[in-house]
Amino acid sequence: MGIGRFVYTAILPLMHAQAGLSAAAGANVATANYVGYLVGALAGILAPALVRSRAVLRGSLLALVATLAAMPLGESVAGWLLLRLVAGVASALVFVVAVSSLLHHLRDRPPHLPGWAFGGVGGGIALSGLLVLALRSVTDWRAAWWASAALTAVLACAAWNLRPESAPETPAAAVAEPGPRTHRWFGALFVSYGLEGVGYIVAGTFLVAAIGQGSPGWVGNGAWVLVGLAAVPSAAVWAWLGRRRSRPDLLLAALLVQAVGIALPALVGGTAAALVSAVLFGGTFIGISTLALATGAHLRFPRSVALLTAGYSVGQIVGPLAVAPLLQHGYRGALPLASGVVLAAAGAAAVLRIGFPHHMLVVRHPEETRHTDGGRRPEPTRDAGPDTVAPHRTAG
Repeated sequence: MGIGRFVYTAILPLMHAQAGLSAAAGANVATANYVGYLVGALAGILAPALVRSRAVLRGSLLALVATLAAMPLGESVAGWLLLRLVAGVASALVFVVAVSSLLHHLRDRPPHLPGWAFGGVGGGIALSGLLVLALRSVTDWRAAWWASAALTAVLACAAWNLRPESAPETPAAAVAEPGPRTHRWFGALFVSYGLEGVGYIVAGTFLVAAIGQGSPGWVGNGAWVLVGLAAVPSAAVWAWLGRRRSRPDLLLAALLVQAVGIALPALVGGTAAALVSAVLFGGTFIGISTLALATGAHLRFPRSVALLTAGYSVGQIVGPLAVAPLLQHGYRGALPLASGVVLAAAGAAAVLRIGFPHHMLVVRHPEETRHTDGGRRPEPTRDAGPDTVAPHRTAG
């Protein structure tokens, strides 16, 4: 999924130089992918049976391979829009099936294991960057798409027999423990995560092209490889930090670090700044998603993960469209705006920290409700970790 969704970022500069793709058209093609991702994510949320289907997983893997292989077959922007739209739907479905599977089958394992599995997205980003880096000087944009399709096919074979989540058992009767109203904190979280969707996707789409404007040819794709490598351990690292610091604090810190990373190539320039930017960006974007979704689950706001996913996905659609007017003179101008949006997200995260209800009672069973008759009260639970988010609703 990391290749199928993000290889466009690495190939975009080649298409700009060799296929005549304008900056505005490139933003539109990116947006089509994000619209498809929103459709696929919502399908997984609204129809949970999809994420328990091996046929859906396999069909989505095949669709990813086919759409990558078909990109070089024409030079129509409309055709590219359609292909990236389908690839977005397939990417989202692969993601929700894989995540629901790993959270279901690793439920009783250490929480860092799901974090490492989320790092597979970073692995795909790194592989796509290495692939384009190796090919860019010896072939053209068409070969880059075909090679990415071949690599995706190899990984699809490895994932072919992944066991989806089992059908849910009938839950035991339980009584929700009444808790404080959380609208205030959830509103701040929703605004923060939606703004992150806008800022993150601008960097996730145009970072390679922006770095390539002021650096040697290899630096852009080299930076994209670093983004992927930094993303591989990031979810596990942020989950580990969550045992020691509160999630609102970590969310604020991650957003501030990401804002600095996005702005560096535009404000400082040079190879060193580009590579540092890649590490800071790659090390935060998956961690921010897991922290935000876990915080929403902790607040027990109705359908929190679904709402957060929808807001984040809409932000991803808005991002490329919002910066399109700034791309007439290249891609670097989009980065300061994206950094400013992420800083605004950090501001909303700072509001989230004020009076945040860190200890909330979640669920107690009927036999524990009779505390007035000598029964025992349930113990306060710790904040839910990223691995406790409802599996079929984690398509961030």
